[in-house]
Amino acid sequence: MSLNFFDLLGQLPGALSQGLIWGILAIGVFITYEILNIADLTVDGSFCLGGAVCVVLILNGFSVEISLLFAFFAGLTAGLITGIFHTLCGISAILAGILTQLGLWSVNLAIMGRANQSINVNNFRLLVSLRYLQEVQNGDLPFYWSPILVISIFCVAIIALLYWFFGTQLGCSIRATGANINMARAQGINTNYNKILGLMISNAMVALSGGLLSQYQGFADINMGRGAIVIGLAAVIVGEVIFGRIFRNFALRLFGVVTGAVIYYTVIQTVLWMKLNPNYLKLLTALIVVLFLAFPHLKAKIASISVYRKGASARA
Repeated sequence: MSLNFFDLLGQLPGALSQGLIWGILAIGVFITYEILNIADLTVDGSFCLGGAVCVVLILNGFSVEISLLFAFFAGLTAGLITGIFHTLCGISAILAGILTQLGLWSVNLAIMGRANQSINVNNFRLLVSLRYLQEVQNGDLPFYWSPILVISIFCVAIIALLYWFFGTQLGCSIRATGANINMARAQGINTNYNKILGLMISNAMVALSGGLLSQYQGFADINMGRGAIVIGLAAVIVGEVIFGRIFRNFALRLFGVVTGAVIYYTVIQTVLWMKLNPNYLKLLTALIVVLFLAFPHLKAKIASISVYRKGASARA
């Protein structure tokens, strides 16, 4: 089996584009997983919800900007439902997310009317598209049509807005809720409200990412969100492990999460380039998550063993 390195280089711009799109989803996962300290499984459903809403509205004559805005608000609604299940109904966060995700399966089918809906990129002016990327590379379109540039601007704008928001009194109260919920309650913070708001913002980011991906690939599919939470967690964990010691600032941590998604998709693209069976990609994703989750723990254990041995040798 011969491998052409230049083929991999030609595929990297596509991996970068998809990595940036999934980086927006990873930001949403970061809000629940790292800030709120909640494992939210709504993600698989809200990601598909954003794609379904975006594609159907575009097909019905709405502009791309309005379609993405409605996808954003659809994600807000999904997060609101999960938050209500969790806080007002007393359902655990994991189970609340599963229930919302399960309900969204039927909602997404109802929105699209069938299992998938496609967009003819020749009939619509999209914000991002794989075809645009190829035409920019061929010199048929100017550089500012490149999905890499457009999505990068999206990521920078989102990071800037979230950096500002989580620096406000309300944003700090959400962070306090995730850091120590009992202390937050003692300070008079409405933790239930903050949980709901955090879940809404998180799923809005996820749905926005789904809307962008549906444009990029030219279709929305009922299964497009399957495993999204694992990919989002992989991006968050990769970004935190690699850049955690370097990026202390909140905005830089968000940037590290997006970079983690790009690294993840670069690895996946490399695996595909090596002609490995794509049926094993889910297994590879699980192994990546396990590896990066275990790395800090194993590193700490090795360090403690080293300290113990030094102390034992000093006593001897």
